[in-house]
Amino acid sequence: MADLVIQFTEVLWEYQGEAPWVFITLPAEDAEEVEARVPERAGFGSVRVDVVIGESRWQTSVFPDKGSGSFVLPVKRAIREQEGLAPGDTACVTLHIDVD
Repeated sequence: MADLVIQFTEVLWEYQGEAPWVFITLPAEDAEEVEARVPERAGFGSVRVDVVIGESRWQTSVFPDKGSGSFVLPVKRAIREQEGLAPGDTACVTLHIDVD
């Protein structure tokens, strides 16, 4: 069972690179809580999360982002299509993080 639950609403944005990805940046206060409660992190400083957006639920990781000083959540195409989301849209996100 997850010990830390974070809920927020943020805008999806597209990273322009060789393989474009769509992300949501965690609000600064939520990123600070993740850093404080999850001091031991996996590769690249990532944190495993269970995610809920709308009716979609999946497992992934959030990754530290030097540019924003926060974490970014990748949102794969299948989820965006299922939820009718595109870059520039706002999504309500719930993250469940096991801090044990």
